[in-house]
Amino acid sequence: MLLLPPLQAGLCLLLLAQAEVLKHTFKNTPCSQFFFKGQEARVGMPHQAARICQRYNNRYHFATLYDRQRRIPVYSAYLYRPKAGVCERADWFIEPQLAENEKSLKDMQDEILTSIDRKKLKESQAVSEDYTTNSSRYDRGHLNPCLHHDDVDSKTATFTLTNIVPQFNQLNQGTWNNYETQTMRDKSQECTVTYALVGAVPGNQKVGNDRVTVPSHIWAAACCQLNENRLRSWAAIATNDENETKVITVGELENTLQKIYNVGVKLFHPECPRN
Repeated sequence: MLLLPPLQAGLCLLLLAQAEVLKHTFKNTPCSQFFFKGQEARVGMPHQAARICQRYNNRYHFATLYDRQRRIPVYSAYLYRPKAGVCERADWFIEPQLAENEKSLKDMQDEILTSIDRKKLKESQAVSEDYTTNSSRYDRGHLNPCLHHDDVDSKTATFTLTNIVPQFNQLNQGTWNNYETQTMRDKSQECTVTYALVGAVPGNQKVGNDRVTVPSHIWAAACCQLNENRLRSWAAIATNDENETKVITVGELENTLQKIYNVGVKLFHPECPRN
């Protein structure tokens, strides 16, 4: 049996005891693994923010900063590990811990099968109904896409409504899909580990009877480790009403987001190159 020093053992117990919806930071939690050097992104912190350690089938798969008020994620962070496989799911998941007094339910749940009161559920987050009401122009756009994962559970976990935004359908099926499938593949050649961030800037329109905010922009960034301690990075941004995606540097993306939010933006640890 491996015996831990008292301090280290106490830290392990703390991590096991923490709720999967966190109050203050992803640091020193199971979800810090999805950020380069464990440093979470700082961008557009909403007034009613929830940090979600996305857990499915008793395992952590990615991290999401969620805007409770606008009912969309600010960003999702994950490790890019693409592998062929089915990316289809009939039902969608919800996050029970966003609903009041549901802190003991740590795994995401099937929206259809959950026992959470429907009114309480809808007050806490987006539901499938929001994406079928007055939203024909928009798809359920994944921030963290299924095709960027290498096993069935991780692929399945991306189908949670806390990882979804209303995305202009032509963009979702067009140049953004090209970024997800081709650009990410080409840019990550020779990468041993790739840390990915995909986010959404809240706009002024809403869907689902004015419940869910439509993003004005969709953005993505990646920082990858190469052999011999070398690093590489890249980014992309698209306005959410046309089919055009611009591939840019991480530094350019941070500057663009800083102007939009009018606050400082740091997507990765300072060691990640910005050029």
